[in-house]
Amino acid sequence: MTLGLLLDIDGVMVTSWKALPGAVEAAAELTEQGYPRMFLTNTTSRSRGEIAQALNDCGFDVAADEILTAAKLTAEYLTANHPGKRAWVLNEGPIAEDMTGVELIDEPSRAQVVVLGGAGPVFDHRALSQVLELLVAGVPVVAMHRSMTWSTADGLSIDTGVYLEGLEKAAGRKIKAIGKPSPLGFRAAVELMQLEPTQVVMVGDDMHNDVLGAQAAALIGVLVRTGKFREDALRALQRDEFGPVPDHIVDSIADLPALMQKLADR
Repeated sequence: MTLGLLLDIDGVMVTSWKALPGAVEAAAELTEQGYPRMFLTNTTSRSRGEIAQALNDCGFDVAADEILTAAKLTAEYLTANHPGKRAWVLNEGPIAEDMTGVELIDEPSRAQVVVLGGAGPVFDHRALSQVLELLVAGVPVVAMHRSMTWSTADGLSIDTGVYLEGLEKAAGRKIKAIGKPSPLGFRAAVELMQLEPTQVVMVGDDMHNDVLGAQAAALIGVLVRTGKFREDALRALQRDEFGPVPDHIVDSIADLPALMQKLADR
């Protein structure tokens, strides 16, 4: 069976931009096995080029054009659905490099569309109140992703999804989210690999955004027990006999080459 590989980065390959045990060796082995691959990440603190450089500094061999970021996907969405509109971007980190084709502005009062990136100190009371005012006034608000948390060496941090639910409830309006678990990113990666969704294995540490999101888009889902993985959350999911569960579970990316070989032999 011909397979392609779609990898999350943070929590699967690295944590706080340090390689997880066995990750570099596993990535090299998977490259030797010849699987087409892409990297799909909701990371918004760095551009594709910066992410590739950070991964290479950790010992991986990754090119920028192998990486699909939520910022890149959001730029493509804005170009197609809000062409020429001025975008005020609230994001923790510089991502202008991935937002080509979009007019970025710093003044919320001039915004024709609002873009919410990754959460951080910039998501303060004043800024979020401005977002709410614009949302209530009918200005489109687009989120790069709906992730609730992200994993660091110091533990979990809350992310954009935590704020989205409050903003939506306060405004009585929905906010469009582009990155995982939206099918947009999964479909784009599959198309770039020139494969069918059922031929692509998505590997992630986020049970809902990475794995179940991919499975809903007809990909094969693999959950790793690293990063933001929590055993109690998995057990709760498994107790629901009618709900979806990950197709496969491995301890870490180090176990992925053996699983890929097993799936390819089917």
